[in-house]
Amino acid sequence: MLLQDDGVGVHAVRELRKEPPPGVLAAEIGTAVLQGLHLYEWADRILVLDAMQAGGTAGMVYACSARDVADPGIQASLHELSLLAALRFINVNKRPEVHILGMEPQVIDFGLELTPPIQNALPHFIELTRETVESWRF
Repeated sequence: MLLQDDGVGVHAVRELRKEPPPGVLAAEIGTAVLQGLHLYEWADRILVLDAMQAGGTAGMVYACSARDVADPGIQASLHELSLLAALRFINVNKRPEVHILGMEPQVIDFGLELTPPIQNALPHFIELTRETVESWRF
């Protein structure tokens, strides 16, 4: 949230909370990934909404599974723990499927507001989130 377009997932979750899809818990985890591990343990599926730098134009949306994303491994600090590294801590028989919707940021720098291209793409991002979750219901 403090790094402009890097907070697109937070903005999307806050909008989704206004009218959450049926059967969905929209949780804002941010960088406190370990604090959200209890949510992963009961989930059947997880849809991560985040900024994703993949070389496209600002506002482009990418969809992939967690398996498709390169895992840098455990970072030097728990403050930098990635979602993929945190999922290793889950001690359950059945791990939830983890899917990612990522949006290409324009600017990652100090600031609370999304840049205009990301702000304009946010409704589409939220709609894709709703469509993805709805497809899982059937």
